Amino acid sequence: MKPRHELIIFDWDGTLMDSVAKIVRCFAAALEDAGAPDPGEDAIRHIIGLGLDEAVLALLPQIDNTTRTLVIDRYRQHFLCLDQTGMELFPGVRAGLEDLSAQGYLLAIATGKARRGLDRVLRDTGTAHLFCVTRCADEAFSKPHPRMLEDILEQLGLEADRALMVGDTTYDMQMARHAGMDRLAVTYGVHGRELLAEHDPLACLDSFTEVYAWLMGGASSVTAVNS
Repeated sequence: MKPRHELIIFDWDGTLMDSVAKIVRCFAAALEDAGAPDPGEDAIRHIIGLGLDEAVLALLPQIDNTTRTLVIDRYRQHFLCLDQTGMELFPGVRAGLEDLSAQGYLLAIATGKARRGLDRVLRDTGTAHLFCVTRCADEAFSKPHPRMLEDILEQLGLEADRALMVGDTTYDMQMARHAGMDRLAVTYGVHGRELLAEHDPLACLDSFTEVYAWLMGGASSVTAVNS
C-alpha cells in the first residue's frame, strides 16, 4: 500500500542534529564580540530555527544595523571556525534515515541554516546522499514563510498533501501550516510540547526513535508513542 506521505521534510538543528548547545555558545560569543546586550540562553534558544538575519533581528530588535551586521559576521566566524563544541546526530537518526530511504520515502531538508553550513554538516555526517532536495534560509524566505517547502514540492512535482514536515520549533509548524502540509513535532529540540501543540501537529514525539516508529506505523502509532 502506498504511504500517505511520500515525502518527509526534516528540519536540521534540534531535529536531526544535537547542535543547540553550539548555536547558543556561538550566539553568546558573537554578542560579546559586537558589544551587544546578551538576552540570555532562553531567548537565544527560542530564535533557533529562523534564518540568521531574522534570528538576530528577533533577538535584538533595538540594535542598529551596523551592530546587527557585526553580530551576524561574528556568529558565522564562531560557528564555522572558532567554536569547537561537538555536534552529533541524535540517537537513531542515521539508521532511521537510511531505512526510510531504503523503503522508498523521499527525504528532504528545510532549515534555517545557510547553504554553506548545511553542506558542511551533511559532508561531515556523511548523510548528503540520503536527501533528494535540501533548502536553506539564504535561498528563500526564512521560516515561518512557506517558500522553502513550496520550492521543495515544486522541484519534486508533489502536492502538499503528499508531504510531512518534521521539526522542533513553532517556526517549523507554522511554515508547514502555511504550506497546507501535515506536521510532526519533536520535543527534544528547542521549543516545548505546549508551544508546539498549539500548531496542531499530528503528534508530539520525545525522541527520533519515536519519530521513526511513528513514520513506520503512521497515525495508528500516535497513542502508543505519546502514552
